[in-house]
Amino acid sequence: MKFKIDIKNKKAKYEYLLIDKFIAGIVLKGTEIKSIRNNQANISNAYCLFNNNELFVKDLHINEYTNRGHANHEPKRTRKLLLNRKELNKILSKVKEKGNSIIPIRLFIDDKGRAKLEISLAKGKKLFDKREQIKEKDLKIEMKRKINQK
Repeated sequence: MKFKIDIKNKKAKYEYLLIDKFIAGIVLKGTEIKSIRNNQANISNAYCLFNNNELFVKDLHINEYTNRGHANHEPKRTRKLLLNRKELNKILSKVKEKGNSIIPIRLFIDDKGRAKLEISLAKGKKLFDKREQIKEKDLKIEMKRKINQK
């Protein structure tokens, strides 16, 4: 059974310069995976942090499952991310540098039905970088319009 779930963080490319990407598994409860399969998650305000050399994601909002029984999950609880030790060490060394942070880019379900979180090592953009990106985008749109008119 394939699920076409692909929840993206649309603000990430605008707010941050994405340096390196990793795909991590997430430790979830039963009702959380059901909510993700119903496309009931939001990763726009989420961020990752280290605690005892383990990586966790905070503020990943997964709505409560509507057809639940007596037990349900907390929507914004801290969830553990699953990565190899080499990847964790690489990320940890990069995060210690000033200005680097870890942000989730995409939440998806893989071919085997497991929820995965694509995270990225990122550096925050300055205001003038954002303006420059907007100008480039506007120029591309204008060029496409001129080509289509001819």
